[in-house]
Amino acid sequence: MAVMNSHIEWTEATWNPTTGCTKVSEGCRHCYAETMAKRLKAMGQPRYQNGFKLTLHEDLVDLPLKWKKPRKVFVNSMSDLFHKDVPTDFIVRVFATMNAASQHTFQVLTKRPERVAEIAHLLNWTDNIWMGTSVEDMRVAGRVEHLRRVPAVVRFLSCEPLLGSLADLNLEGIHWVIVGGESGPGARPMDAKWARELRDKCLERGIAYFFKQWGGVQKHRTGRLLDDRTWDEIPSTLSTYA
Repeated sequence: MAVMNSHIEWTEATWNPTTGCTKVSEGCRHCYAETMAKRLKAMGQPRYQNGFKLTLHEDLVDLPLKWKKPRKVFVNSMSDLFHKDVPTDFIVRVFATMNAASQHTFQVLTKRPERVAEIAHLLNWTDNIWMGTSVEDMRVAGRVEHLRRVPAVVRFLSCEPLLGSLADLNLEGIHWVIVGGESGPGARPMDAKWARELRDKCLERGIAYFFKQWGGVQKHRTGRLLDDRTWDEIPSTLSTYA
């Protein structure tokens, strides 16, 4: 689970220099990473001997430098690089790897964009680093304000699980919106209206829109179609995104 080809529709691989996290909002209630970490610990997977407790994996920091084939890489699918207990110097080293591995596009997602904004001046924001934050409902809409302060060439939102209407969300400075319902046991339903509201806002503003899934207890049954089509838009890294 250090790195693997990914089944996540909007990326190609995952890289986890840290694992484990703590819950900060409603979107974390049914955390898939926590469930998976507990399962991997029970299976004896050595990187998950601490379960879902935050763990740094020093030997994985430079791993992407060994990959020759360019790929889109989701950074920390099993953690949050900007968790308060991840040392700043560790984050700087992870960024140095991403800077050097220029053949890849790194998609960094956090629920703690306030820390990203706070230390952004210490990091080298090369064009292959995309920065995103999770926004499940308007209660955490303030995360977008912090993200706007980050000088990433692409700033994106993961509205998954989408738990409420984001019709009033300000998308200024955002280049990509990913939308999806919650999946797995106890999944809370997503109203189709919420997904359409975001789609229409993106269409009006020229923002790439990616509809990942409807979710549900058995997500394979609900599929990915929204109004009879798939929405797989991914942003271009044009210099106009500065």
